[in-house]
Amino acid sequence: MNIIELFIEWTYKSKNGTEATFRSEFMPAAHALTIGEDIEKTGRAKNLTYNDQYDTTWLPKEIKKYLKEMETEPHNVKVYFDGGYDVQSQEAGLGVAIYYEQNGKWYRMRRNAPAQGLASNNEAEYAALHLSVVELELLEVHHQKVQFIGDSQVVINQMSGEWPAYEKELASWADRIDEKLKTLGIKPQFELVPRKLNAEADRLATQALQGVDITGQIELQDKYES
Repeated sequence: MNIIELFIEWTYKSKNGTEATFRSEFMPAAHALTIGEDIEKTGRAKNLTYNDQYDTTWLPKEIKKYLKEMETEPHNVKVYFDGGYDVQSQEAGLGVAIYYEQNGKWYRMRRNAPAQGLASNNEAEYAALHLSVVELELLEVHHQKVQFIGDSQVVINQMSGEWPAYEKELASWADRIDEKLKTLGIKPQFELVPRKLNAEADRLATQALQGVDITGQIELQDKYES
């Protein structure tokens, strides 16, 4: 399924018979269904419809089917990424930590990797972001919003469109990542955080530089466990 957010449109009829049409903002499908059902319970709404960004109308039963299918797929995905670069050895380390929900349970996937042929720490950061998208593809994450969290001001601001990417190498990485996100139907949300709030990915990148391979996935007791 490739629809995550819907808006509601309905006509409200007051006690004296006056009518007005309202339209909500886009919201997650589950929220839209809950609010729509509450609106209908007032007994004063008519012609209530659920619509996606393509102006396709969804029936409540179609939304419920979609939500049921989504339970079995990874969702509520949050990605932490970081890259480190050693100037002397000209080697890089990439670190990725992915948190997601599936079948009512929370999971954390960690992955790191060494990288060669890069020329700067900014390139290493981009390579780490690219690695995270590759891992999302392997997890079969698609057609949904994904939060990408990193401490690289260059990468976050360039990928979010706030800064232009003048350097050829960085622009190439950005294009590759954008293309892959588009193919997967992922709508990225980029968030810049201080390094201390990206410690897990930073540690994974450092371990990759040290030759320590980390690849693993665990079930979490709750979504706040790290």
